[in-house]
Amino acid sequence: MRAEIFQNKLKNIFIAILVTIFAVGTNNALAQEKNSNKDRGATVSVDDVRLETARQSVPVIGRLVSAQSGVVSVVVKGPVLKIIARVGDKVNKGDQIALLHSDSVKWSRALAAAETEAAKARTKIARAQVELRRQELKRLEELKTSSAFSPARFDDARQELVKAEGASAEADAQLIRAHANLKLAEIDLANTTIRAPYAGVITKVHTESGSYLAVGQPVVSMISDIDMEIEASVPTDRIGGLLAGTEIPFRIGNTIKGISAVRAVVPEENPQTRTREVRFTPLDDAVLKNTAANQSVTLEIPAGAVREVISVHKDAVLNRGGKQVVFVAVEGKAKMQPVSLGEAIGQRFIVIGGLQPGDRVVVRGNERLRPEQDINIKAVGE
Repeated sequence: MRAEIFQNKLKNIFIAILVTIFAVGTNNALAQEKNSNKDRGATVSVDDVRLETARQSVPVIGRLVSAQSGVVSVVVKGPVLKIIARVGDKVNKGDQIALLHSDSVKWSRALAAAETEAAKARTKIARAQVELRRQELKRLEELKTSSAFSPARFDDARQELVKAEGASAEADAQLIRAHANLKLAEIDLANTTIRAPYAGVITKVHTESGSYLAVGQPVVSMISDIDMEIEASVPTDRIGGLLAGTEIPFRIGNTIKGISAVRAVVPEENPQTRTREVRFTPLDDAVLKNTAANQSVTLEIPAGAVREVISVHKDAVLNRGGKQVVFVAVEGKAKMQPVSLGEAIGQRFIVIGGLQPGDRVVVRGNERLRPEQDINIKAVGE
């Protein structure tokens, strides 16, 4: 009985020793894990405080305008043979738009060509007459020392030469006139085909096949869809920053963004709105693809002078105790720094005081940071 009691006591002592050893080991493991976490510190992302150019701007609504648009008219009279282009068709410069009946113009050209050939023949005859009179005058001059020389006949020959030279000059003038008439007839013949004066889109057809058109009557209206500008009424007090060539950002809708350059400021003010018309040239025509004349455009017009400012990312700014603060990463620790901020520039704030360019501020993981807490900076892409 005593042996059994002694064995139970030994068993209880052994169990107590095992429990003690397990508790001590667990506490040591927790302590090591705590110390390891303490050494590792908080993982954060940082961003540099920057010195950058700031320019305040105000949105101004403008519109797209075509640099070329208007009515295409006929320059020769005649009946319309065929209308080739239709409303909505895109045409290139030189493409056929319409045709006029050209039979009468063709025969006018043929008549002018025949008259030109006749004028050439008359010119040859006149020049031959001049040469003949010169030869005759030369023979008479050779007889001056002879008893057969007749002064009266010599004078008549000299006058005949002058008369022949005058007839030759008249023939030359008639030839020039015939050439001019031929050229005009050829131009009229070419103009019986109405062609697009520039690349664009047909917006209206003013006539039909069979209609008789006089000189100057309209055939179609068209507008260039390639050569586009931006027109905006800009407040007079904003004109000072719009020098020729100044680059101005613009936006069409919510997706299309581009850069334009000031082409001209029209020197005429609207007394009711106190604005002036300004024309802007887009620097990249690709952004105007699938746009249309009179489409609305928002321009960012400078509101003040360009200046250098210090800026900090918005995600770095926290509100602690009613104050704006940031955590600056300094030698592996988070230093809490009160800051004074100005207006926003995109995703950043202008810094009035509290930071300097090059300071590294925490932008991710800063919500639970404590002052002087150890930090580990997370590399970009991790």
